[in-house]
Amino acid sequence: MKDDQKGTIHPLTLLADEAYSVFSSLGFEITNAPELETEWYNFDALNVPKDHPARDMQDTFYIKNKPEHVLRTHATNTTARVLERIAKEGLKEFASISIGKVFRNEATDATHEMQFFQIDGCMLGENISLASMKAVLIEFYKKVLGENAEIEFRPSFFPFTEPSVEVHAKFNGKWLEMMGGGMIHPNVLRNAGLDPEKIQGFAFGGGLDRIAMIKWSIPDVRLFYQGDLRLNQF
Repeated sequence: MKDDQKGTIHPLTLLADEAYSVFSSLGFEITNAPELETEWYNFDALNVPKDHPARDMQDTFYIKNKPEHVLRTHATNTTARVLERIAKEGLKEFASISIGKVFRNEATDATHEMQFFQIDGCMLGENISLASMKAVLIEFYKKVLGENAEIEFRPSFFPFTEPSVEVHAKFNGKWLEMMGGGMIHPNVLRNAGLDPEKIQGFAFGGGLDRIAMIKWSIPDVRLFYQGDLRLNQF
């Protein structure tokens, strides 16, 4: 291998470290959860119905000879576990951030992969609102993508949040969906053993890979997983 072909820290690792730094400065604690997860934490605890399309084999990788286990389809299983911890420890306020690999059985293209990294976070306490989440995410994107980053919030629907929004960022002149989030659904709080009348919070989750694409103008998400050292040029 030539000297100019030596590997360096992968762009996704660099971005994950930067993201952790930004959220830590905002009071978030770094947490994690298993990639091989139970259906409870991946779906049921998060208010995902038994007949939801996301549970189909077409979207979810189920594990042979290991009933009721899946490769996690999102990093929000971390939030499900964090909420349980909050309930068990009797915490009145808490904020967590996690970055990890997730898996989905889907066709790949320039902005979709079968495996990719997600950021997942939540914040609970008194007087937490959707405006709180918006302020946190704008601060994050401005720090990571620059003060001129164009960010847009649009109404949406997710089983585990209500109300819900999608977060979009401008990429190559077009809006690209980056995250989903909203106020944690009361059913999700109850499933964790929390009283939605006494505690509330927001949760969000989205792709780290897409943030990297915008940050370094990388045209195809699949480049991150091909082991091509030319990716270091970014």
